[in-house]
Amino acid sequence: MSSRSRLRGSRKRMTGMNVAMREQPAPLEALALGIVAGLAGTALMTGYQELVGRLRGGADEKAPRRWRDAPAPAQVGKKIADAVEKKVTLADVPKLTNAVHWAQGTSWGAAYGLAEGTFSSRPISHGLGFGSFVWGFSYATMVPLGIFEPPWKYPPKELAIDLSYNLVYGLGVAGAYRVLEKL
Repeated sequence: MSSRSRLRGSRKRMTGMNVAMREQPAPLEALALGIVAGLAGTALMTGYQELVGRLRGGADEKAPRRWRDAPAPAQVGKKIADAVEKKVTLADVPKLTNAVHWAQGTSWGAAYGLAEGTFSSRPISHGLGFGSFVWGFSYATMVPLGIFEPPWKYPPKELAIDLSYNLVYGLGVAGAYRVLEKL
């Protein structure tokens, strides 16, 4: 058999394999799908966080007395507001928390969409990997900002709960992306 015949045979086999593979969306479509998937993942994560909070006996959050006691997203919002010289008060904590939480979830979803639009994946493994990456990235950025302590200063149970939030988020984004992609 000539090398040209072997090459044609390889192409046929590869073509046959590619038929089973999904078609990749255009970059703008992948970005849009990622944004919507990010919203869905954030909604799922938020519901899970609220459920865990209730199961752990947490009460409804009131405005904190100090910025240091505010949820991490509110502290990020305060740092952004300070950088653009916009005044925010502790009464703004609930709004800042929600705004930054949803903006971050949507932005990470957009990044997921661009990556997913480039690489074929299995939603469960990529969702878990993505959620783990987002969790690790949050520590890599929040520790230098003075919002988080280094991870080794937290009890393992707290780290596991925190990681679980991001795993739920990652799975939510990956699952939503896959469903939206098929529409």
